[in-house]
Amino acid sequence: MSTLNTSAVEMVQSIKKGEITSEELVKSYIEQIKKKEKDVEAWEFFDPELAIAQAKKSDELHQSGKHGDLHGIPVGIKDIFDTGDMPTTDGTEIHKKNLSMNDCTVVSKLKQAGAIIMGKTVTTELAYYSPGKTKNPHDLSRTPGGSSSGSAAAVASHMVPLAIGSQTNGSVIRPASYCGVVGYKPTKGLISRHLVLQISQALDQVGIFSNSIEDAALISEQLIGYDKQDPDSSLNPRPKLLAVSRQKPPMEPLLAYIKLPFMDKLDEDVADGFSEIKDELKGQVEEIELPEGFAKIPDWHKIIMESDMARSFSGEYEKSKNKLSDKIIEAIERGMKYTSVEYNDALTKIDLANTYFKQFFHDYDAILTPSATGEAPKGLEFTGNPIFCTVWTYCGMPSISLPLLQGKNGLPIGVQLVSSLFDDDRLFRNANWLTNKIKNET
Repeated sequence: MSTLNTSAVEMVQSIKKGEITSEELVKSYIEQIKKKEKDVEAWEFFDPELAIAQAKKSDELHQSGKHGDLHGIPVGIKDIFDTGDMPTTDGTEIHKKNLSMNDCTVVSKLKQAGAIIMGKTVTTELAYYSPGKTKNPHDLSRTPGGSSSGSAAAVASHMVPLAIGSQTNGSVIRPASYCGVVGYKPTKGLISRHLVLQISQALDQVGIFSNSIEDAALISEQLIGYDKQDPDSSLNPRPKLLAVSRQKPPMEPLLAYIKLPFMDKLDEDVADGFSEIKDELKGQVEEIELPEGFAKIPDWHKIIMESDMARSFSGEYEKSKNKLSDKIIEAIERGMKYTSVEYNDALTKIDLANTYFKQFFHDYDAILTPSATGEAPKGLEFTGNPIFCTVWTYCGMPSISLPLLQGKNGLPIGVQLVSSLFDDDRLFRNANWLTNKIKNET
């Protein structure tokens, strides 16, 4: 089989049937990494011998009758997730010598499911805005987005079929859009953040990169579940994402195209693309304007994020300020100045926003919105504007970016769907419906 163009769902079945071994699969991805990495630079840590050793162990387990749902499948891990056998540098020189003795919950669950941890992917400095070395596989002169830069680029260049990222503002959805892959951010609390670099407890959320909706569903199902070590972990039943994603909706979904207060930041080709989508979907999309107060969400999000950064990175700021970028120093110092009243007010508004959306989704099946302002920007000094992700991250709502549009330069542009809290399975079903609908129309 043509390994690199095969879905993870198919790879699992091929290994199970004995059509290919995990070792053979891993070696094919190692060869692809050797071809692509010198240009893309998606990896912070990659040890081919360690990857092959995992694969050989996986094949031994398979021979003994043990087979997990991700058995033998290579996965990349953003370099803010602790791994017991690999360094975790968090994108900063300050943490270069940091070694964890334990796997984070996400990595533990992946290993339990039989996945092969290929290595650690590049992130921005402390998962904030200052870029790492990674380039966009579609155009090496452009950003892959941040902060999950390496994970998105590694999947887009077929160096791994699946990768893990995180989002505090737009760090899954935006790089997925720029790199032309599927990016999924679940409802906050579905996937544990235990032993993951904390920027903001209120905003941090784990995310997934893949080349298909089904693959995103497959890996996400292995990661979702309650973890007492994460204070925000949810006790909600685990959604059946893969099965539901394959179902036809009982009736065609009604989508809301929300005219957000920052639509003026949208590039012309993105606006044109969404106009075409709305035309193709005809009566299945309604344009909606949010109440005036929602325009303040980016400000409230900023207050929370920067206040939490000031606390989370106080040690780095006090002991190693000279090793931090100006951007993160400025964010930390702004965070120090917010009052407790401002912070608590910004937190309170999350519940108010979600109360509104709870009623909103009685009338609509999902929100249709851009994943980013446009194609990946030129240059590597800036990871792009996350503004079209901010509202949904702030609310903790599930979202998925689908590579359905192209910009004027032929580069990918993501289409984002958003659902109500804990309605992740319906999000996947609607994402599959939308993808098929647009592809059939075009």
